Amino acid sequence: MKTSADHIALEDKYGAHNYHPLPVVLSKGEGVFVWDVEGKKYYDFLSSYSAVNQGHCHPKIVNALKQQADVLTLTSRAFYNDTLGEYEKYITDYFGFDKVLPMNTGAEAVETALKLCRKWAYQKKGLTPDSAKIIVCDGNFHGRTTTIISFSNDPDARKEFGPYTPGFINIPYNDLDALKEALKDPNIAGFMAEPIQGEAGVFVPDEGYLKGVQSLCKEAGVLFIADEVQTGIARTGQLLAVDHEDVKPDVLILGKAISGGVFPVSAVLADDEVMMCIKPGEHGSTFGGNPLANKVAIAALEVVKEEKLAENAERLGKILRDELANFDNDMITLVRGKGLLNAIVIKPKNGKEAWDVCLKLRDNGLLAKPTHGDIIRFAPPLVITEEQLMDCIAIIKKTILSF
Repeated sequence: MKTSADHIALEDKYGAHNYHPLPVVLSKGEGVFVWDVEGKKYYDFLSSYSAVNQGHCHPKIVNALKQQADVLTLTSRAFYNDTLGEYEKYITDYFGFDKVLPMNTGAEAVETALKLCRKWAYQKKGLTPDSAKIIVCDGNFHGRTTTIISFSNDPDARKEFGPYTPGFINIPYNDLDALKEALKDPNIAGFMAEPIQGEAGVFVPDEGYLKGVQSLCKEAGVLFIADEVQTGIARTGQLLAVDHEDVKPDVLILGKAISGGVFPVSAVLADDEVMMCIKPGEHGSTFGGNPLANKVAIAALEVVKEEKLAENAERLGKILRDELANFDNDMITLVRGKGLLNAIVIKPKNGKEAWDVCLKLRDNGLLAKPTHGDIIRFAPPLVITEEQLMDCIAIIKKTILSF
């Protein structure tokens, strides 16, 4: 039987080196737990970047996949299939929009939203061809395509991938004055932002920021596009992170947990006035809206409601932040988050940094990963119980104190 070291060596030799994973090789998952190839059990505190909010291998979601896989997997959109209309009605009712455009990955959904915003700007707002601009925020993470990295200010994402796609204006996040100023440009088509910046280290904006964004965009006659690929589907203690401020974006982008981590599914939702700007042949995807995706997504969204995952995230997130904020140590300098999307900022101690903390957490049975050097994200599956959470908090405290 291959050891963890064997698997790591295989990836190192035959795979591109575009990731730097924590050295643990997983072979099984169930609920909040994962097991490595040697059989050691861990709490998963990353949830595949919030894709497995419903827990690993949720039986209802896996069952939906298995049943559909025996019948029909793919037709492409060259033909109708008997699952897509059902899914489209379900998801539009679920989130309160007229229409959905189904895609596969988060980045594809972001690209779709950008194209949709530009189409709308030329058709409805009357901008002259090729003049539309979209405002984005510093510190954003919307994906890895050439267009998306063109408006990233992460040097790792951008460096040596130019020339870059024009048409974007970067402003500081959580700054309504900067947005107001940028909106003075008559060629603005939309403003796209994450309601909470995940990859930036769980940067939660000020109370009222999203309300202000909605109001300024409406006033300027531009679309507010909310990228909820990571923050959506109950992660932050509400079904959507924008729900904390009772805000409805013009365009909503979803991915990750929309399938419970079982299959790549993403979606762009908008009302008719926006969505009907795209005509047949102008955008699409071979796999978008495939029967497997449709059945899996319905099951995954049903689980969120049936198991009250948003409520669980809201309640347990408060406990996690309170426990860590009141923990007397000189290594955790900041605790922040909403629901079960949280982060701690680590101050190096005795030459040990966030990466070392994550290695020690792994040794103690909990998996998390650093971002931006000194930040560790804590985002367990939303099916976690209070008892399991307290166990995890004890592991985190014990780990920190060991330094």
